Amino acid sequence: MATASPPMTTPFDEHSTAEEVLADVDLSGRRAIVTGASSGIGTETARVLALRGAAVTLTARDLAVGETAAARIRQSTGNRAVDVRPLELADLASVAAFVERWDGPLDMLVNNAGVMAIPERTLTPGGDELHFATNHLGHFALAIGLADALRASGDARIVSVSSSANLRCPVLFDDLTFAFVAYEPFAAYGQSKTANTLFAVEADRRWARDGIRANALMPGGIATNLQRYIEPEALAQARRQAGASRDLKTVAQGAATSVLAAASPLLQGIGGRYLEDCQEAQTISSRADSDGRHGVAPYALDPDNAQRLWDTSERRLAGIGVITTSGSRMLA
Repeated sequence: MATASPPMTTPFDEHSTAEEVLADVDLSGRRAIVTGASSGIGTETARVLALRGAAVTLTARDLAVGETAAARIRQSTGNRAVDVRPLELADLASVAAFVERWDGPLDMLVNNAGVMAIPERTLTPGGDELHFATNHLGHFALAIGLADALRASGDARIVSVSSSANLRCPVLFDDLTFAFVAYEPFAAYGQSKTANTLFAVEADRRWARDGIRANALMPGGIATNLQRYIEPEALAQARRQAGASRDLKTVAQGAATSVLAAASPLLQGIGGRYLEDCQEAQTISSRADSDGRHGVAPYALDPDNAQRLWDTSERRLAGIGVITTSGSRMLA
């Protein structure tokens, strides 16, 4: 484990909803960013944070779709402090522009957006594999760029939405783009989800002293737009093989662990963990010991892997002029 602390426990479980998790929490005066908040658990995460009084910024690739989601949140919660801003995580210039426009402290950064199981190996114009670029590098650059805003909070949290797909593939440090290892959609997705977890481990180690805590999580199996690249029958077969066909969560349940990590007092002072079903997950030594839906691989929590990924990511972004070599701020 990335921490020697006892396992975290809460009174919530896989059936809990996001509203239930934050039922008694007042977030007035707090500011949050939720990436990929135009639909699915991103919208529900943003809605519940707004319901509890937070000022929430939704990010979206399509501003019109994002504004529709934001308008619904404002109407349903009565909270007018909900806005939407453009962000394309696979385009690091877009990330830099988002950071440049941000002003003031930030209390909660929920790195929720993602892509899953892209059928063919796809590289960004910069040469990064698209899962890795979107799910990890873009969020890494966003967090680096907003680090000063998070420090200004004095009590900030980063939420890294990962997946049990971390069990499918470690970070392939010698072949991040699958140039030599045969490309397989869920392996590429799994690598990026392992990276999401390792990011939280290292961010917490580096930034806890600055009042920034970071945790990763598996939201659960939820039918959302994330599965848009998967043929319905293939998705149904994968769920049957994993024994998950009867265990899909609602969107309200799927956002529960995200808001727990973002805002619950139960996680005060806790970081570097991988959560699922509103609890700390068990470490799984091999995929054979897993049902495919629960647990985290040891390599996804390994502190040496976490530091290596951070250094690798920082060098990558510095090499294309997105962040300084110290990783302290975004460049215009």
